[in-house]
Amino acid sequence: MSVDGTWDLTITTPVGRLRPTVRITGEGGELTGTALGAGEEVELTDLALDGDRLTWRQAVTRPMRLDLAFDLTVEGDRMAGTSRAGRLPASSVVARRRTDDGSAEANGDRN
Repeated sequence: MSVDGTWDLTITTPVGRLRPTVRITGEGGELTGTALGAGEEVELTDLALDGDRLTWRQAVTRPMRLDLAFDLTVEGDRMAGTSRAGRLPASSVVARRRTDDGSAEANGDRN
């Protein structure tokens, strides 16, 4: 299963929805990635795909300083799961892989 590409995420948090973009590549069997959102670009760490389960960590400073842990299930060009920041409650995450023309799958909408 390939997770390469640009993914548009929607993270539903208690303070509203966040819509970052994640870019993932799997060159040489090793996954690497970056997240873009809230005016910053951060590296994804501990990025791993185990079957259909994709996990990673990232540190952000906006809208506040947080260390996030993502745990998503991949189904083709869609992913769903959670993001957790320390002891805070988990936030729901859905994602769609962009097509070659830059739009999100499923009629170009973002959820």
